Amino acid sequence: MSRLPLGLLQGFVLVARTGKLSRAAEQLNLTVSALSHQIRNLEERLGRTLFDRGPRGVTLTADGAHLLEAIGHHFEGIEHALGRFEGRHHDAVTLSVLPSVASSWLVPRLPRLVGKHPELELSLHSSVSVVDFDREPNVDVAFRYGLGSWPRTKAERLFDEYIVPIASPSLVRRMGGLPTTSLDGWPLLGDPSGRWNDWAEAFGMPLPSRYVARFDNTEHLQRAVLEGLGVALGRLVMARSLIECGALTVLCKERLRVAEAYYLVYPKRSEAHAGVTRVRDWLLEEAREYEAGLVDTVPVPVEVD
Repeated sequence: MSRLPLGLLQGFVLVARTGKLSRAAEQLNLTVSALSHQIRNLEERLGRTLFDRGPRGVTLTADGAHLLEAIGHHFEGIEHALGRFEGRHHDAVTLSVLPSVASSWLVPRLPRLVGKHPELELSLHSSVSVVDFDREPNVDVAFRYGLGSWPRTKAERLFDEYIVPIASPSLVRRMGGLPTTSLDGWPLLGDPSGRWNDWAEAFGMPLPSRYVARFDNTEHLQRAVLEGLGVALGRLVMARSLIECGALTVLCKERLRVAEAYYLVYPKRSEAHAGVTRVRDWLLEEAREYEAGLVDTVPVPVEVD
C-alpha cells in the first residue's frame, strides 16, 4: 500500500471524534461533500469500511475504532505541540453550555465578562450532551448540571439548585388564589426528574394519583406551566427571571435543594489556558454573588389580582 496522505487521516480522526461530517468539515474548512469524498477515498485505499452512516451522523465500525485507537493519540500530540504557537490561543475560549442555562443565567451576565476582559474571544456551544473533551478538542471548558463527577475532568462547583412549585398567574386565578395548605386539587405536571417524590417526602405532601401531563424535557415543561396547563416543580436557576417579572408565580414559601448542582468542568489541558483561567475566575465570582443573593431574596408567593 502506498503511503497515505496525512490529510486523509486527519479528516478521519476529526469525523470519528465529532460523530458528524458537518462539524468536522467546518473545523477543516472543507465542504461536507469534499470531506465525505476524502473518507470514501480512505476506505477504498484501506479496503475497510470505517463508518456506519445514519440519519443522525456517523458511528465507527470495528475497523474504524481500531484505526482511531492506533492513530488518534498521535494527532492529539501534534495538536498539543502546535497549540503553543497559535496566536489566538490564550484569548480564545470555547465554552459548552446547556441551552437552558445559557439563556436563563449565563448570557444575561456576559456583558460583565466582556467589560472586564475585552480581550477575550468567546465561542458558546449550546448542547444538552455532556461534552467529551477527548472527542471535541476545540472545546476548552463546560458549564454543566449534575452530581459533579465526570471522567478525566476537573469539576468546580458553582452553585446549588433549588426547586419550588410554580404556576402561571392565569392558573392561580382559575383556582381562586394561592393554595392555603396543600396542592390537593391542583393540576400537577410530571417532570423529567420525578422530583415530586422528593417534594412529597420532604414536606409530607401526598403524591397525586395522576398527573395532568408528563414531560421528558425541562424547557417544554416550563412552557406548559407558562401556558397555564398545571403546576410544576421549577428549577430556580431557570425560572427565577420569569418569577421576578411576574410571568410565573411561586405557590408556597418552601423550597428544596436537590442533589445536583452547577459545575465548571474542564480537562487537564485547559488548566494552563490563560483565557480559561480568566473565565473561571469570573464565573466563580458571579456564582458567589448569585448564591448569596438567592439566600437573601428567596422568591415568595404573591397573590394574583
